[in-house]
Amino acid sequence: MTPSATKIDVVHVVVPARNEEALLPRCLDSIEVAGSLLQAEQPDIEISVCVVLDGCTDRSEELVRQRPSIRGLTIDSCSAGAARRHGLDDVARRTPRRSRHTTWVANTDADTLVPPHWLTAQVALAAAGIQLVVGTVVPDADDLAAAVLAEWWARHDLGESHPHVHGANLGFTLGAYLTVGGYRSVREHEDVTLVRALRDAGVPWRATDTTRVLTSGRRSDRTPGGFGRYLHHLARATTVGGIAATGAPS
Repeated sequence: MTPSATKIDVVHVVVPARNEEALLPRCLDSIEVAGSLLQAEQPDIEISVCVVLDGCTDRSEELVRQRPSIRGLTIDSCSAGAARRHGLDDVARRTPRRSRHTTWVANTDADTLVPPHWLTAQVALAAAGIQLVVGTVVPDADDLAAAVLAEWWARHDLGESHPHVHGANLGFTLGAYLTVGGYRSVREHEDVTLVRALRDAGVPWRATDTTRVLTSGRRSDRTPGGFGRYLHHLARATTVGGIAATGAPS
């Protein structure tokens, strides 16, 4: 069955941030460019950007305050999943019930650069009836040794209908999100859990490489099963001369 087209009226971008003063400005700059391109093409669409400052002890909050057009929310959960949910709860409170299915939410992370067409591509898919867009993520080559980067590419097929899920590159209608109860209160993989719930509910969806984003290649382990931790294991395995059987985060 062909999905029904959706005319998006409002786009909300939600960005969790925890001590990201070094990378947050470039992330917000890239979102601003993407928003400007969308409004140039569709000036009737309203765009809002929200940064959820989660347990920040650096200058991240100050950097957000310097951008009056960006909404800053402060929590202290030290959990990306909780921060994403907090941002979505705020969006839901400010959205009339009748507008939930014409409201699009684009998700990314504070250490990520989105391409200029990031929002226009998602809105175009919504116009074709898609209510969930699962995008791809690639690590910044400047942050990884050549051997580690090569191994990462060898393990990842980023074509259309790819199998990966990353909270740094998700988009969906607010109505679909609320129908399945939103992000779960889990320590990690809240993105995978949400996508699975949306797919199980029969939400029209698309896994695509057309909205590919660039994320930090740092190897910190903020969550045991996160992207940074995976890169850490990949770097260690590559350095010792053998690739361990460490699965990439979904």
